[in-house]
Amino acid sequence: MGSVSMKIEICSDKEAVGARAAADGAEVIRGALAARGECTIIVATGASQFEMLDSLVQTAGIDWSKVTAFHLDEYVGLPSTHPASFRKYLQERFVARVPNLGNFVPVQGDAVDLGQEIGRLNGMLGGREVDVCFAGIGENCHLAFNDPPADFETDDPYLVVTLDEACRRQQLGEGWFPSLEAVPKRAISMSIRQILRSRHIVLSVPDARKAAAVRAAVEGPVSPDYPASVLQRHESCALFLDPPAASMLSAPIGAGVR
Repeated sequence: MGSVSMKIEICSDKEAVGARAAADGAEVIRGALAARGECTIIVATGASQFEMLDSLVQTAGIDWSKVTAFHLDEYVGLPSTHPASFRKYLQERFVARVPNLGNFVPVQGDAVDLGQEIGRLNGMLGGREVDVCFAGIGENCHLAFNDPPADFETDDPYLVVTLDEACRRQQLGEGWFPSLEAVPKRAISMSIRQILRSRHIVLSVPDARKAAAVRAAVEGPVSPDYPASVLQRHESCALFLDPPAASMLSAPIGAGVR
């Protein structure tokens, strides 16, 4: 059994998951803006983030002009015009919907020189204080695109990773690609250690297909074979689930917090 300090909230449905996760993260953003006059956030993509982002962009009381946003990952070789591009996803669902975002730092997965792109990203993010990271958990328990066995040791903010078949099948199953062969086999991903450097982490995880991964992340041992389990070591992490996603936990008692 893992030792878990994270807040776990079981919400009524996926819309409530998104609303609660957005509210939790927004509180941290407001606090950072009040304290320092600026804020850095990390935003995620995928089907699990639809409702969270929709709620976040409608949140009142945030001066987005003082916010810098990085994103977790992007497929190698995919142009920003591709329907599955995470840059495209975030431009449409986040950047274009908030007023005067201070800065959005895209991961250019189709850069001609990946080493140079990694260097650019690492130079911009390395050493920077991140106030809140919005993320999800993959069906294979990945965190960002850190598939099992994940690298828990690298200090680099971003790295190039190889996607396993379970991860690629999830992308296919969510409708982002027409076939498994079309799903890229590599991606640029934020590293595990960089994610853990965030002051606060907010996880939105709906759907029964994530239930086994949630159980491994929350109740299993911390292991590179279950990358999201490393969040048990974080001092400020909030996990928002719907009942199907929480269905394999040992003691999910209705809708509530533990």
